[in-house]
Amino acid sequence: MATVHIDRLLDACIKMGASDLHLTVGRPPILRIGGRLRALETKVLEPDDTISLMKSIAPDKKQQELQDEGSTDFGFAFGEVARFRTAVFKQKGNIAIVLRLIPSSVMTFEEIGLPKICAALCRRPRGLFLVTGPTGCGKTTTLAAMINYINEALDRHIITIEEPIEYYHPHKKSILNQREVRVDVPTFSEAIRRSLRQDPDVIFVGELRDYETTQNAISAAETGHLVFSTVHTTGCQGTINRIINIFPVEQQEQVRNQLSTNLIGVLSQVLCPLKQGKGRIAAYEFMVVTPAIGNLIRENKTHRINSSIQTGKKLGMQLLDDHLWDLYDTNKISLEEMLDKANMPANLLLKAEKKAGGKTEEIQRERDNLGQLLTDGE
Repeated sequence: MATVHIDRLLDACIKMGASDLHLTVGRPPILRIGGRLRALETKVLEPDDTISLMKSIAPDKKQQELQDEGSTDFGFAFGEVARFRTAVFKQKGNIAIVLRLIPSSVMTFEEIGLPKICAALCRRPRGLFLVTGPTGCGKTTTLAAMINYINEALDRHIITIEEPIEYYHPHKKSILNQREVRVDVPTFSEAIRRSLRQDPDVIFVGELRDYETTQNAISAAETGHLVFSTVHTTGCQGTINRIINIFPVEQQEQVRNQLSTNLIGVLSQVLCPLKQGKGRIAAYEFMVVTPAIGNLIRENKTHRINSSIQTGKKLGMQLLDDHLWDLYDTNKISLEEMLDKANMPANLLLKAEKKAGGKTEEIQRERDNLGQLLTDGE
């Protein structure tokens, strides 16, 4: 029996507003709060502790997968309070566990701060909408809000394909069927292919991680379905290049043509700790695929997409660095945080220096940190 009980740890995670709980041998349990790691004042975990904690939450099938493959992922409910997405893996022969808290309630567009045009895009009858960003940036939360909006407002058949299922969505105005990869269906690509025979209006694919899944998702959008998915990229321009580069060179021209007519929007986000108080705030880069942007994709001129985003403000489009500046300028995030998350940090530092009327101590420190980037004139 573990002297550290999983229920108490999960309860602490919820009560302290943490996003993640880390359990690894040689350290006490650690929470991620507001993006930063904080150790709990309890015992240092030993090998037997993490084994017992793992056995208390992992189904037998997942324990066997851990033995065979060295890692496993699954979701589980903590009573009626919350769900946790769990990754268990071996390191140095011991067991380590990371649990991601999935809130019990889905946030609204307003609470997340999504551009208003997202609602209009969710009402489109067909197309591909991508939410991108690094791991832990809130992609799942954003997409859950979009799926919930459709579920509440429209009569649609929604199929989600996830590994594992994170947010549990009840049927509302829509019918909502959630399929878990390796539980209900073998692979993402197979699930998309099969879903086309299941009369879907909306398909949510957890992640475009390989050629076959990406190809099937684009085909589903092309054949008259609204498809949502995620990609681990930063920025709208980079996302399109990443999708195209998944395909062999001889197929890339065809994929550009497909994306130019089927991609409807890209939302790229990062999460920033708030300067004052607990919590984090999302900074967005947002692109609606207009005919002009569609032409840039088709003609392989993606390097000009950022300029088109800057001129598309009336549609809610914005570059990530512009949103980061707004958050810094309104004192929501620190200078350091803005520069850490920016695509062009040198430009924003010069802007901050101009606002401050010169080199303050904080600005000089960040100048020293950026170093060569400034002298290269980025």
